[in-house]
Amino acid sequence: MTTTVLLTGATGFAGRQILKALAAQSVKVRLVVREGKPSKIEQPDQIESVLVTPDIFFETSGWLNEICNGVDTVIHAAWYAEPGKYLRSPKNLDCLSGTLALAKACVQAGVRRFVGIGTCFEYDLSIGYLSVDTPLKPTTPYAASKAAAFLALSQYLAAAGVEFVWCRLFYLYGVGEDERRLVPYLRNRLSQGEIAELTSGTQVRDFLDVREAGRLIAEIAQGKQQGPVNVCSGQPITIRQLAEQIADEYGRRDLLRFGARPDNLVDPPCVVGIKADSK
Repeated sequence: MTTTVLLTGATGFAGRQILKALAAQSVKVRLVVREGKPSKIEQPDQIESVLVTPDIFFETSGWLNEICNGVDTVIHAAWYAEPGKYLRSPKNLDCLSGTLALAKACVQAGVRRFVGIGTCFEYDLSIGYLSVDTPLKPTTPYAASKAAAFLALSQYLAAAGVEFVWCRLFYLYGVGEDERRLVPYLRNRLSQGEIAELTSGTQVRDFLDVREAGRLIAEIAQGKQQGPVNVCSGQPITIRQLAEQIADEYGRRDLLRFGARPDNLVDPPCVVGIKADSK
């Protein structure tokens, strides 16, 4: 029997790649998108329908119940994520309450599996190398709201007999990335032969191409794994090394100005994911 996946946030940075990966698996997909966004959707044959909403996080329980009817698996990728604002925005509380309302609708509609999208920022980042067993210690409204969703849904969905997976994303980059983020900033400056001002670049991070993240999430959604999962590369790299790799594509390391911007004193020195198969 053909099953249907409900995907929220399909026009987002990660959501677009999740949709492409699902389409490659020939999975029938029902999309939920915000008003004004449907034109950005590439229309694979597997799209069953596109449901438009002013904001899914403020929809009624009746509307949420309706969109979940006949759905086998929900992948909830929608969340407020405007660069420079999302970490401390009060909108995170709206996303949290809306996510819990969606989960209730899933239970009432008999959805079999719920895949949520979390963040590595939920963890105690002072530990550096982070496994799914690392204690949670969120320090922003964004991370705290994600962690609260994880904790609530872990108990609620299990009690309701719904399979639950929580995919914690690390540092994604790639196609469709907001130009205000690091990698697009570097490419824009270097391609124009302009100086790229950076911090010292000593921070160690775990970067993953968003296309690979989309593939992994789609694979997880179709699998049997439950609980928290790190969606990461598992490979440490400094910001300096990443910037130099990108600069080498243009032959312009001379344009990198490390130390031109002050280091963020509260920025963790090391954030690297430990994948389940390497624990």
